[in-house]
Amino acid sequence: MNLTHTVMIENIKELLRKEAEAVENIPVTDQYQKAVDAIYRHVHVLGGKLVTSGMGKAGQIAMNMATTFCSTGVPSVFLHPSEAQHGDLGVFQKNDILLLISNSGKTTEIVELTQLAHKLNADLPFIVISGNPDSPLAKAADIFLSTGNPKEVCLLGMTPTTSTTAMTVIGDILVVETMRKSKFTALDYSKRHHGGYLGQKSRKLSTEK
Repeated sequence: MNLTHTVMIENIKELLRKEAEAVENIPVTDQYQKAVDAIYRHVHVLGGKLVTSGMGKAGQIAMNMATTFCSTGVPSVFLHPSEAQHGDLGVFQKNDILLLISNSGKTTEIVELTQLAHKLNADLPFIVISGNPDSPLAKAADIFLSTGNPKEVCLLGMTPTTSTTAMTVIGDILVVETMRKSKFTALDYSKRHHGGYLGQKSRKLSTEK
């Protein structure tokens, strides 16, 4: 192994250490309980759905959260914040709940989305995932989940890297804890995920119990 390969391996190990450290330092507060309870109530009790939104990289994570929630028993849809201003606000219905992702908590399109959504439904609650607890978005949120504002591992300290890792993990926590609260089973999963390996596996698990 030459020196270049050795250096790269050490660099990768350091990146992994920093990413893992960022995950371990995500603040764990009672806001998680409130978020799970709110999602469960609005979806499973009141018959609404979860609407997720974010801009740029955060938007991609919000989209992934929506699809993951859908497969685990929570009807969800991703709303692009820019498209929302051109008619897609119509996706909102009574008893929905909004989950917003913005690392800075200042993203113009997301802040505007909250204002427009509240004009449509003044009682619409929203959960915010952000690294900035002092941001306009965080202060206006009903429930705030902090990423811990980790330093990006990007060499420039700018590209969303470590922050998006933390956002993804927070989304996973919300999904898993909502599954736990709703007592979501392998049979429930198989009804929503028929195709592929996971569909086969879920059907097998559901027949074994």
